Amino acid sequence: MSNSEVKSKKDLRIIYMGTPEFAVPALEKLVEAGWNVVGVITAPDKPQGRGQKLEGSPVKQAAERLGLHILQPTNLKNPEFQQELRNLKADLQIVVAFRMLPESVWNMPPLGTFNLHASLLPNYRGAAPINWAIINGETETGVTTFFLKHEIDTGSIIFQEKVAILPEDNIGTLYEKLMAIGSELVLKTVEAISNNDVHPLPQDESKALHHAPKIFKETCKIDWNQSAESIHNLVRGLSPYPAAWTEFQGKTCKIFLTKPRQLSLKGKEPGKWESDGKNYLRFQCGSGSLEILELQLEGKKRMKIDELLRGLKL
Repeated sequence: MSNSEVKSKKDLRIIYMGTPEFAVPALEKLVEAGWNVVGVITAPDKPQGRGQKLEGSPVKQAAERLGLHILQPTNLKNPEFQQELRNLKADLQIVVAFRMLPESVWNMPPLGTFNLHASLLPNYRGAAPINWAIINGETETGVTTFFLKHEIDTGSIIFQEKVAILPEDNIGTLYEKLMAIGSELVLKTVEAISNNDVHPLPQDESKALHHAPKIFKETCKIDWNQSAESIHNLVRGLSPYPAAWTEFQGKTCKIFLTKPRQLSLKGKEPGKWESDGKNYLRFQCGSGSLEILELQLEGKKRMKIDELLRGLKL
């Protein structure tokens, strides 16, 4: 921090940057707590739904409800946008689930720019930290606030909060937990910065064990040569969205809920399945087998396995 002055809630001018639902609770909490959010920067409106009607991001919708000043630049390096940003005279910028910022933007405010990341940095740097923590079978993750610098997700750590990953957690439940705990951590970080009471620590590179790259359709395809436990974790890490998938009965099948079994299916190669046609569907894996509990066959709704089997001739 380049400014040693303690700032009050009204004196500290904050710009908030974010786009998805994950970034909404922190913005709401800042305003509820009386912090002076002078601007919100979010993605441009996008066509949504069947009618492809233009719709603002979850953060834009929240900012409108809260009566905040909104900017939606298409190019963060645009001189007009950067001038508009300077005119807001922010002391501090906060980034939660936004996009990569040019140095001319993150280096602008005197108290710096901090980011909330949904992992215990330096582990799981990247675009999809919540997914990959579950996919890799972790039992613990968390949230981190850190000051931005050149390399992505590498700045000095301000605060961290650990969160257990329970066996029944999937991307949906863990996302909710981290979103709530992360919003509290943003508030704690702003209070500490405003009181000139932060002691950032450099990231320990020896703990950067895993990366968290963006999830693509191919990432979600099930490889039945993997162990039942690994595939079960892949399903958890992608459920309910975007969902792990495989081919079944000549159609794409999304899988949402599974149960790993140590028992193998007799005489079956990985990817082959067995079923009684009523209650169960099990796939052979590289080791063990996987029972499918909830799935969605192409052209149908998501359903429990017995519902699907009742309407399907195997």
